[in-house]
Amino acid sequence: MQKPKNHIFICASTRLNGKVQGSCKNKDSHNLVAMFTEALMDRDLENEVMVTSTGCVGLCEKGPIVMIYPQQVWYGEVTEDDIDDILDALEKGEVVDKLSI
Repeated sequence: MQKPKNHIFICASTRLNGKVQGSCKNKDSHNLVAMFTEALMDRDLENEVMVTSTGCVGLCEKGPIVMIYPQQVWYGEVTEDDIDDILDALEKGEVVDKLSI
């Protein structure tokens, strides 16, 4: 696999001890990982953008958290309804201001 242009990280609330708990998990962040991956395949971008779940990023009150790199854009309170807006912005080199933290 070649290095992707972009990397989407989604907080999955995994703690250092391996336990999955917390705000992002309670707000279905694990489902977001699959939904982003599927949306990327629908757009034929799966070779350009990688999706990875992360451990807790410490912004539980804003969860689920989605981070886009290398742009260093962080989004909070992301839902399934926001996926297309985020990917549209990513393709255009823009930011979804209403979600930006």
